[in-house]
Amino acid sequence: MELDPLLLSRLQFAFVVSFHAIFPVFTIGLASYIALLHGLFYGTANPVWDRLAQFWTRVFAVVFGMGVVSGIVMSFQFGTNWSHFSQAAANFLGPMLSYEVVTAFFLEAAFLGVLLFGRDKVPQGVHLFAALMVALGTFISSFWILAANSWMQTPAGAVLIDGQFRVTDWFAAIFNPSFPWRFAHMVMASFLTGGFVVAGVSAWYLLIGRDVQANRRALSMCLWLLLVLAPAQAVVGDFHGLNTLEHQPTKVAAMEGNWERGSHVPLLLFAIPDQQAQTNRLEVGIPSLASVILAHDPAGEVPGISEVSPEEQPPVWLVFWSFRVMVGLGLLMIAVVVAGLWLRRGGRLYTHRGFLQVMRLMSVAPFVAVLAGWIVTESGRAPWLVYEMMTHAEGVTPSLTGGMALFTLVGYVAVYAVVFWAGVYYLTRVVRQGMLPEDSEPASVEHAKRPLSAAHATFDRDASPTWKE
Repeated sequence: MELDPLLLSRLQFAFVVSFHAIFPVFTIGLASYIALLHGLFYGTANPVWDRLAQFWTRVFAVVFGMGVVSGIVMSFQFGTNWSHFSQAAANFLGPMLSYEVVTAFFLEAAFLGVLLFGRDKVPQGVHLFAALMVALGTFISSFWILAANSWMQTPAGAVLIDGQFRVTDWFAAIFNPSFPWRFAHMVMASFLTGGFVVAGVSAWYLLIGRDVQANRRALSMCLWLLLVLAPAQAVVGDFHGLNTLEHQPTKVAAMEGNWERGSHVPLLLFAIPDQQAQTNRLEVGIPSLASVILAHDPAGEVPGISEVSPEEQPPVWLVFWSFRVMVGLGLLMIAVVVAGLWLRRGGRLYTHRGFLQVMRLMSVAPFVAVLAGWIVTESGRAPWLVYEMMTHAEGVTPSLTGGMALFTLVGYVAVYAVVFWAGVYYLTRVVRQGMLPEDSEPASVEHAKRPLSAAHATFDRDASPTWKE
C-alpha cells in the first residue's frame, strides 16, 4: 500500500497542533490569575495571596516551557511539509508570526524571568508589574496566532495572484470576519481552563486537608469566575456559530449533520453520519431545534452538506461528534458550577467530598473541550487550507514522500511523548510539594510585615476550616 504524504502531513500537523494547544490555553488563563494574586497581595499584604501566587507561578513555568518546546515544531513544519503554502502565504503569515515573536514571546520571556527569580531582588511593585506583563504577553500572542488562523478560515484583505497571496488591506486581513468571535471564544476558553485547573487542584488539597484556608479562597474565587464565564461562553459560542454559518455554511452543516438544505431542521443528539451514502443512520433529535438555534426561527433554513460536491465536503463524522463533545462538556461545566453555587448557599462547598471529587476530575474537561473545538474548526474547513482559495493538496510540499512524512510523524510522536512525560513528572512534583510553608518570608518584607486589618486577618492558621467568603 502506497503511503499518502498529504494524509500523513495532515495527521502530523494535527498531532503537533493538538499537543501544543493544551499548553497556551492553560497559561493564558493562569497568567491572569497569577497577576490577580500578586495584585491582591500588593494591596492587602495578606501572605495567603503570596503563597498562592508563588505556587501557581511554579506551575506556570513548567507549562510555559512545555508550550515553547512543542510550539517550535509547528513553524518548522510549514517549510518541510507545506512549502507551497508557506511560499504562497508568506506575505501575510510571515509578518503575523514575526509580530507574535517580537511583541509577545519576548515580553513573556523577559518578564517571566523577573517573575520567577526577582521575588526578593526587586520591589514588590516591579514584581507585580512583571506578572501583569506576562499576562499581557499571553493575550498578545493569542491575538496574532488567532488572527493568522482566522484569516485561513475567512480570508480577507488579500488576493491570490500567480500562486501568491498579496495583501491589499492589512486591517481587513488581520480583523477578518471570523477573528473577533474566535478570539473572544478562545480567550474565554483559556480562562475556563485556568479556572477549572486551579479549582480542581484546590479541591484535591481540601480533600487531603492541606493548606485548607488558602485553598478555600482559591476554590471560592475560581467558582465565582466560572459561574459567570461558563454560561457566557455558551452565548459567545452561539454568536461564533452564527458567524460561521454566514461565512462557512458547509462547516455548520457538518456540525449539525444536516445533508439537505431545509427548514424545521432537528437538533441531532445522536446520529451515525454515512458520508458515502450522504445520509445519517440511527438519528435521535429534537424537532426544529437546529433551525431555532441557527436561524432563531423554527421555519428557518439550515444549509446542507450535499450543496457542495463530495470532494469539497469535510469529514462529517469527525466534525459532527467533536462538536457534540465540546458542547456536552460545556453544558457539564455549567451544571457543575451551578451545583457549586447551591452548595455554597448551604454552607457545604468546602466539605462535600463528592463535589470536591467532581471538581478534581473536571480539571481535565476544558482541555478535552478545547481539543474538540479545534478539531471542529480545522477539520470543518477541509479540504481547504485557505478557505475556498487553496486546498490542502495545493499547499503540500511536492517533493515530500509518504515514507518521509511517516518517519517524521513517528519521530514527533516519540519526542513529544518524552516531553509530555517529563512535563507531567515535574508538574506532579510541584503539586505534591504544594505551597510554600506558612512561615516562609514573603516578598517585599517591609510591605508585607505591616499590621493586617481585621478584614485581612480573618482566619487562624491553627483553627478548623470555618472561614467563609
